[in-house]
Amino acid sequence: MGKPLYIKIKEQDNVAIAVDEIKAGSEVMEGVWARQNIPQAHKIALIDIPKGGEIIRYGVILGYAVTPISKGDWINEHMLELPEPPDVDSMEFGTNLVTELPEPPVAVWEGYTNPNGGPAGTRNLLGISTTVQCVTSVLNVAVEKMRRELLPKYPNVDDIVPINHAYGCGVAIDAPEAKVPIRALRNLSKHPNFGGQMMVVGLGCEKFSVNMLCDEADITEENVIILQDKKGFDDMIGSLMDMAEKKLKILNERKREPLPLSDLLVGMQCGGSDAFSGVTANPAAGYASDMLVKGGATVLFSEVTEVRDGVYLLAQRCVNEEVGKKLAEEMKWYDNYLKEGDVDRSANTTPGNKKGGLANIVEKAMGSITKSGTSPIVEVLSPAEKPTKKGLIYAATPASDIVCGPCQLASGIGLQVFMTGRGTPYGLAMAPVIKVCSRNNMKDHWMDLIDVNAGPIATGEATIEEIGILLFHEIIDVASGRKHTCAEKYRLHNDMCIFNPAPIT
Repeated sequence: MGKPLYIKIKEQDNVAIAVDEIKAGSEVMEGVWARQNIPQAHKIALIDIPKGGEIIRYGVILGYAVTPISKGDWINEHMLELPEPPDVDSMEFGTNLVTELPEPPVAVWEGYTNPNGGPAGTRNLLGISTTVQCVTSVLNVAVEKMRRELLPKYPNVDDIVPINHAYGCGVAIDAPEAKVPIRALRNLSKHPNFGGQMMVVGLGCEKFSVNMLCDEADITEENVIILQDKKGFDDMIGSLMDMAEKKLKILNERKREPLPLSDLLVGMQCGGSDAFSGVTANPAAGYASDMLVKGGATVLFSEVTEVRDGVYLLAQRCVNEEVGKKLAEEMKWYDNYLKEGDVDRSANTTPGNKKGGLANIVEKAMGSITKSGTSPIVEVLSPAEKPTKKGLIYAATPASDIVCGPCQLASGIGLQVFMTGRGTPYGLAMAPVIKVCSRNNMKDHWMDLIDVNAGPIATGEATIEEIGILLFHEIIDVASGRKHTCAEKYRLHNDMCIFNPAPIT
């Protein structure tokens, strides 16, 4: 049996996507010939669709035909009118609670216990928090010196990570939504990978003061340096070096130990998605997620605009009405946030998404939610909140990769699984990122940047379950320090972009 020409998700779908480019005149299936060249991952009409007719993939309406579409036509983003978003006030909760989940192949991993309680660490890092962007230049010089002169003396410490950001001053610090960036930075300062050691650098005149970042008990000379208190640059660097060495000595004593999966917190995110993402990489991640949850682990998935059109499906998986109502509240908050900017969820899709066959945000969302697997949703978090339960959790964050990542880190993830169709060198300094690609071409093109290839699912060479199990083992090996990701190998670290919906003054 040869490689399939197309992928059709549901019986009721009236479109399919091309596994590879389909040449005009080719017979795609019985009675359907391509009327134009169909690019890889793009849709072909399986029936005649009248103007205003429904275009269906994943068993849902992606949109309505702007003009009549003939059977065999290439359907692109210009040919669909976006439907109205689902109403969140009439959603049903808890009607699809799946309890039969796949068994995880292993129940133990090797991590660092968290002195603060909560999820364990996957890496051993010295984290240096900052109160304001103004200290970044001095801190970066100091960190280079620390890595060069101090880090080699402490081989059990993986790296030194400055939490540089653009927040801290020139902001409306008392605005209601300032709680989001403040919460994020407070939670980041106590990330599980930092081993309970706190090191803070402030300037001295900023709005986001040390007492807003730290608990009172943590504000000590052993933990906090204020640059305006130092006598010149050399004193600043010397003080930073001295404090860092004391912290490194303590961190160097940390040891990995066997831990249950219940001590592991994993984030799921996708970026640079294409039409294969929802049938290969994301479902494989969803299968791995189900195994993790079955074993007692906690898994976060996110990105509000990329679940908005399938939110009613998530509501059906919420364990109770309380969780479901929180989901609805987060959707409403973000709808209003976008409305105030005079845009809606349609602003999400990128030129790369469209080139990869995603016609609009509905199609993107239906593929995006598959990374959550089938587990019941036990909790919904606002941006940068920490979980209070174990299991599958929806963490409401922006869809922007470089904003979602820090939000998930603030929630405490020790590792992130990142699915991509178009490719991105995205990475996080605070936690390893496993990159999963949706198609073979991507793996061939970026052979040394992709960790797991889900492309064989599309070509019929592997199943979702097989790649899901492969990814599960990758997660355990990376979390346990037995493997390092491509992004770690090349030190690919995105900037720390903190979500700030409050005004900047």
